[in-house]
Amino acid sequence: MPRALLALAIGAFGIGTTEFVVMGMLPEIADGLGVSVSAVGMLISAYAIGVVIGAPTLTALGLRFTPRQTLVALMVVFVVGNSLASVAPTYETLAGARILTALAHGSFFGVGAVAARRLVAPERATQAISLMITGLTLANVIGVPLGTFIAQQTSWRLVLGGIALIGLVTIAGLLAWMPGDPGEPADLRTELAAFRQGQVWLVLGLTMVGFAAMFAVYSYVSPILTDLGGIPSGWVTPVLGLFGAGTTVGTVVGGRLGDRYGFSFVAVGLLVMAGVLVAFAFLARTPVAAVTLLVLFGTVGFSLGPVVQNGVIEAARVRGGSLVSAANQGAFNVANAIGASLGALVISHGLGYTAPMWVGAVLALAGAGIAVLVQVVDRRAIKRATADVRRWRQALDELATSSS
Repeated sequence: MPRALLALAIGAFGIGTTEFVVMGMLPEIADGLGVSVSAVGMLISAYAIGVVIGAPTLTALGLRFTPRQTLVALMVVFVVGNSLASVAPTYETLAGARILTALAHGSFFGVGAVAARRLVAPERATQAISLMITGLTLANVIGVPLGTFIAQQTSWRLVLGGIALIGLVTIAGLLAWMPGDPGEPADLRTELAAFRQGQVWLVLGLTMVGFAAMFAVYSYVSPILTDLGGIPSGWVTPVLGLFGAGTTVGTVVGGRLGDRYGFSFVAVGLLVMAGVLVAFAFLARTPVAAVTLLVLFGTVGFSLGPVVQNGVIEAARVRGGSLVSAANQGAFNVANAIGASLGALVISHGLGYTAPMWVGAVLALAGAGIAVLVQVVDRRAIKRATADVRRWRQALDELATSSS
């Protein structure tokens, strides 16, 4: 594994930890700033908004620099944001610092995915992206539980300060290991031209619909486990640790299978996810079955992420591809909002905690349909390109024959 991938994974670990650890520190932050837990909860939405804004904006600004320079600059923003958050005297200051931190999130993964692809042979591109994303999944296994524990025992400010240090380690790794060459030459006009490709929009739609299935269920995993599964609240954290381990395994395996099967793997994976959610809806009141299905759900869901991320870059058919890559990160956050909102809608109508599973199953089936459509469009594009090449060869042969 190229050491530069390790630097990207460390950065992804830090970003994943800072994004999700706030969920485990809500009471401590609320007490420390003298505000309500619900007010602190709004910081989660503020972070998501920052990701959606920052992903295309900072990626576009970074096109004039080398990938290493852009990634280092994004990590500087990340370090500054977390440092300010760790010493924030008021709720408003903390909210501003969280939004600043979030600006680097989508762009780092967008630019990082393109950089990761260039570090390995083309046939291992999805694996390279999956290794970077493994840092994000490990954040849920190690970073978030550890950060929550430290916040409960000492201070949430110490946790955010520690995350800033992870950013500094990432910067050191990028400077030491990431190649300093400019990569594939690209400019804003070329990057924007990628959005003329219908297949790019199909993949972005797949991300927003297919992955909304995950967030429709995962957003309400705690009450699902306790109210339906009858699992004691003290066991929720270990179960989520198992879920995180499943996502890590899924990300690694998905990278390997994605390089072989592409969007066929995505289509099958979403169909499997729909089946798992249907089974979950019927078996959620059986603790062992509920935990098993939850872990399987996370494993399958996260195995698809690297494939879709690599797929949107390939669909762009332009030099670089950082902007569409970053746009797909924004699409993941839109999926988060869609899934959580639809889950909240069915729960608020008194349909119970199994309802989000049915919503997730429908979304997964819709995503599978889009994945099949992506394949059909891709095959047609390949056929057209092959036909064009044949026509050019025929024309050249005729020209050579007439000239001789």
